Amino acid sequence: MSSTSPQSGPLSGLERLAILAIILVWGLNNCAAKVATAELPPMMVGALRFGLALAFLFPFLKPPFPWSRRLVAICLLSGPIHFGLIYIAFGMAKSLSPLVVATQLWIPFTALFAWRMLGERMKPLAIAGLAVAFGGVAWMSLDPHGAADLPAIGLSIITSACWALATVLVRQTPGAPPLKVQALTAAIAAPVLLALSFGFEPHVVERVQAATPIAWACVAFAGVVSTIGASALLFWLVQRREAGRVTPYFLLTPLVSCTIGVAFMGDRLTPQLVIGAAATMAGVALVALTAKKVVPAEGEAT
Repeated sequence: MSSTSPQSGPLSGLERLAILAIILVWGLNNCAAKVATAELPPMMVGALRFGLALAFLFPFLKPPFPWSRRLVAICLLSGPIHFGLIYIAFGMAKSLSPLVVATQLWIPFTALFAWRMLGERMKPLAIAGLAVAFGGVAWMSLDPHGAADLPAIGLSIITSACWALATVLVRQTPGAPPLKVQALTAAIAAPVLLALSFGFEPHVVERVQAATPIAWACVAFAGVVSTIGASALLFWLVQRREAGRVTPYFLLTPLVSCTIGVAFMGDRLTPQLVIGAAATMAGVALVALTAKKVVPAEGEAT
């Protein structure tokens, strides 16, 4: 069998462990982002995350650099734009759960952009799933507790669209080494977010000096375990298996985040929030299961 050919047959025990590890890391990372942005300026969190990632990815910053307008767009969308906005959303939100659910809209957005930009056919079930997913977020946001976080949910929807667009652009750029793209993204995102933080966020130095060890641990987790570890596992999986074989499992990520949010972070789940979240995830699952080529640009939205 060619090393580039996806394997068939049941998932191995090692592959199942890798999928479980990614789900747990991404689920915990959403919680870590909420904790970090409660103490540190949001864009500074993004700058620190990418600075740490760059320290590990620096060996991949070797010429030649496959620069193109499309690659620059990928680095900007999946780096400073996506993470700058999503960390602002985490910093604004009172509750974690609605935000995490809304970020899953990157999957329907990816299907929509792939249909528009790549000419991929959207199956009727995918169209129905897309409508259900967006309807679920709207219903969830109308709940009084969800409405309090409406600006943050709106930002998370925008970041989902940015991530989806980057995903489709990656699919238009075959042959770009994933770790080199990650390294280039980190090299762009770290200084851009650092400059934006000092330019627009108040009391940056004071908040950095006052941050507790748990906030710094959350930043380290995002920069190393999520950005490097989970992404490496994801690339290993999609090199062995068709993307559609493994990505639907990652829809369990919000379950991890929401469970932690309710159990430890004070989230309140009303019946309307639960129904809206369930509808959103059902719609996203429908899209994911019918659009089997959806692959995240660098792993996941957070």
